[in-house]
Order: sequence, then structure tokens, then C-alpha cells
Amino acid sequence: MTDATLFIRVRDMFDQTLNLQGRSSDWTTDTPLLGSIPEFDSIAVVTLISAIEQTFHFHIDDDDISASIFATLGSLTEFIADRMPASA
Repeated sequence: MTDATLFIRVRDMFDQTLNLQGRSSDWTTDTPLLGSIPEFDSIAVVTLISAIEQTFHFHIDDDDISASIFATLGSLTEFIADRMPASA
């Protein structure tokens, strides 16, 4: 999977999980997430983590979670790319 394809999958998953109704369509890797999107609260973080695990087939330990992962769409995509199994 190319970086661009992964980015689109992450962006679309984020949009769908938070029910943003396509508002993310023009987001870039620099788009800020945490603190910038009203729908992205602590409950949404938990929901998104579950969606990441199901979509990309890996487990995220509590110790792996930090605010820096959710700083931008690019940092979230990079986190997923680093942990994603080759078959996902």
C-alpha cells in the first residue's frame, strides 16, 4: 500500500468514525486533529482506536497512546504505518 493510499484510508476512516459527513475530504497531512475538531473528544479517541485496530488488524496498547499521535492527520497516518502488519 502506498503512503497516499494509506493516508486516504486513514482520512476516510476518521471521517466515517466521527460522522463528519465528508468534511475531511480536503484535509492534508498537516491538518490538526486533537483540539481542532469539536467531534474529536475523549470518547471519539477511544472509538477511533477501536476502528484503527479493526481496520488495520493490529492491537494498540494503552502505553502506545499519546497526544502526539493525534496531533495531525499525518502523525496518525505515520503511527498506523509503523504498526500495520504487511497483510493489512
